[in-house]
Amino acid sequence: MTRHLNIMGTRGVPAAHSGYEYFAGHLAPYMVERGWKVTVYCQDDEGEDGLVDHWRGVERVHFVPRLKGTPGTMEFDWKTVRHVVRSPGVDLVLGYNTAIFNLVQRLYGRKVAMNMDGIEWLREKWSLPAKAWFFVNELAGANLSNLPIADHPEMEKHLRPRTLRRTIAMIPYGADLVTGASTAPVTAMGLTPGKYMVKIARSVPENSILEVIRAFSRRRRDCTLVVLGKYQADNAFHEACRAAASDEVMFPGAIFDPTIVQALRFHARAYLHGHTVGGTNPSLCEALGCGNAVIAHDNRFNRWTAGADQLYFADEDGCAAAIERLLVDDARLEQARAGARIRHAEAFTWPAILRAYEDALTALLPKV
Repeated sequence: MTRHLNIMGTRGVPAAHSGYEYFAGHLAPYMVERGWKVTVYCQDDEGEDGLVDHWRGVERVHFVPRLKGTPGTMEFDWKTVRHVVRSPGVDLVLGYNTAIFNLVQRLYGRKVAMNMDGIEWLREKWSLPAKAWFFVNELAGANLSNLPIADHPEMEKHLRPRTLRRTIAMIPYGADLVTGASTAPVTAMGLTPGKYMVKIARSVPENSILEVIRAFSRRRRDCTLVVLGKYQADNAFHEACRAAASDEVMFPGAIFDPTIVQALRFHARAYLHGHTVGGTNPSLCEALGCGNAVIAHDNRFNRWTAGADQLYFADEDGCAAAIERLLVDDARLEQARAGARIRHAEAFTWPAILRAYEDALTALLPKV
């Protein structure tokens, strides 16, 4: 019997947007190597619906929404659901933002696994109607899917009272082990290896970006803070971030080239992680894989992911103190870096994560 997997809910592969795309870019070729036929649905800005091509042995089916932004993503998700019900295999949906659409898959008798992501309806950026939409879809995803997947123990606890399913798979995100990287991308940006800190996150309030920038900019650091992401002139929050920044803060824009991002992580003195909502964050896992010392917002999600050897902050004062500590205390810096390597090896290596996904998806296949 041909084992067929359909991956839905991402912009597509190879990755050029977010953690889910990077995950799909690892899982899809892995499953092909394991003998599966894999289809990944891809959202394009132009072209024609239903175009099929291939990447690393993976079948890619492309759809182009007519709408833009969030409505366009919803349109894309609806098109993929309508297409997948005519296809063989089991379905892996990454994210629950349009989980009510997956009722169609269940009515067709399909087996669906769904990665339940973070607690989207708690994010500050959403309006009240949007939060209500995400709340309803979280309940739908947890109950309509055959197998809800939590990427963090705290997400598993969060989902337990919200689903009638007896089984919830807890499979975290993975990250590459990085033991070396060229300094060329770093020096090309005018940076000196070891003389900068880096923050990589979507430019939204719940990622503590403004607090981190203010904490770093309180005094001269003889160090640069590199803040990756889109910061637009017509966005009040983005403008507030720029206004709070000292001349030691750099905004190079959104960078998706993995070679450049890896080099920026690997040669940084520390990685700053301000996420306050969600499960296992891909960017934090990737920092651990690079052996970064981490300064993270103090919450249950980050504590489990990064481990006891990292530094944590609850407010702007705490962030400033942690920054100062890692700038002057080399012994504490090395402790954090060693702890990052250990934590990555314990929980976030790709071989272990991908095997866990294959086992979970295999269990959904029809018994012969």
